[in-house]
Amino acid sequence: MRNVLPFVLCGGIGARLWPLSREAFPKQFHKITGSETLLQQTCRRLQGPPFGSLSILANHRQRFLVEEQLKEIGFDAQAILLEPVGRNTAPASCIAALVAEQTQKDALVLLAPSDHMIADTAVFADAVAKGMQAAEAGALVVFGVEPDRPYTGYGYIETDAMNDGVFTVTRFVEKPAQAMAKAFFESGRFYWNSGIFLYHASSLLETLDRHAPEIVRACRVALEEAVEDLGFIVLGSTYAKAPAISLDYAVAEKADNLRCVKLDTRWSDVGSWPAVWEALSKDENQNVTHGGAEILLHNTRGTLAYSDHPCVALVGLENVVVVATDDAVLVASKEHAEDIKLVVEQLKKNGSAQALQHNRVYRPWGWYQTLNRGDGYQVKCIMVKPGGKLSLQSHKQRAEHWVVVKGALEVTKGEQVELLSENQSTYIPIGEKHRLANPGSAPAFLIEVQSGTYLGEDDIVRFEDVYRRNSEE
Repeated sequence: MRNVLPFVLCGGIGARLWPLSREAFPKQFHKITGSETLLQQTCRRLQGPPFGSLSILANHRQRFLVEEQLKEIGFDAQAILLEPVGRNTAPASCIAALVAEQTQKDALVLLAPSDHMIADTAVFADAVAKGMQAAEAGALVVFGVEPDRPYTGYGYIETDAMNDGVFTVTRFVEKPAQAMAKAFFESGRFYWNSGIFLYHASSLLETLDRHAPEIVRACRVALEEAVEDLGFIVLGSTYAKAPAISLDYAVAEKADNLRCVKLDTRWSDVGSWPAVWEALSKDENQNVTHGGAEILLHNTRGTLAYSDHPCVALVGLENVVVVATDDAVLVASKEHAEDIKLVVEQLKKNGSAQALQHNRVYRPWGWYQTLNRGDGYQVKCIMVKPGGKLSLQSHKQRAEHWVVVKGALEVTKGEQVELLSENQSTYIPIGEKHRLANPGSAPAFLIEVQSGTYLGEDDIVRFEDVYRRNSEE
């Protein structure tokens, strides 16, 4: 049997799962439905028959997160491609087809989001195998989920006759209004679109050439322009000229070669807090608690409570979502949880950092977290992972005091290099070149006290950086 080449899309933001999911650290990198992140779960279920080598398309700002999470589960991707800018799933599907053609003649491609929950991996693999013959014959195969309610947040697939477990698709409707969704649900002929597609690489390219030729042109050039950088494949700038459009709108609503295979297991796109509530186990009052912090419930039903830091208590509530992180709190009714994305939009307009990143900010060398800030000062905890090395840098408007609290760190100050152990400290004056590195085999922790007239992250002049980042990363 021919292998299917999985192509994982890892560029989503997950705005409806704010404040847990944020642009700099979106939902696919979080452990929402188990002991592994959604990305790690996705990669695991795409191993073994009928799957071949796996590739990933990611946002260039999250490339080191992808690399680190794959390393945690001992997984090697065939390629990690980086988008210079997000262009939605139609251009992504085109890149997948072009890459697959380079990898394997007459390749079949499985386009898979990185942030879905699929309960039974074996059932999923069987569904993919069931759709392979139709894909080899030139069909664009979509995997449908039997709806349990008239939900308006998914596209719907109308099916007709079935042959060898594969339905003919008569119509594809993207996110209908409530009345139409109710009619679809009651008819029994419609499935939810899971957003997972199986196709022959050449067939998809021919279909895109008919319906969206500008996508194919831009993607071909972007792949020709691609360069290798630290093991990643960076697509060329021409990729930005591809229209930002989903595969659903660009192709699925227009094509006459769609087929559908039923995905007969519990599935969720984990796209909202009510979806998280549905996916997780509940207590006798239909409540879900998650996140590791202490959560107390009294006279509360049908509620999701998440906290990764503060103690949270809910009293006399029903059908609400409460999410507490160390720098933001969300309280919403489940009925209006789709509107959380509007809150994120407002935060962006206000210039609030909470829209983009968490208080703990991840970098390729480790992370830093703000502990306190005030007029003219800021206190951070910095973790440098084994082998991690910050850029050689200086600051124009701030000085820094460093105290090692765990492990040992190599400190560069001007021309001087020294090793600081626990409880040892040093001072970095304004304008002095400096760097931190961890030569040890365990994470090292440092408390940094910044003082100055301006303490923004953009007050960094980089002279050397082993990760080749730009000034904004």
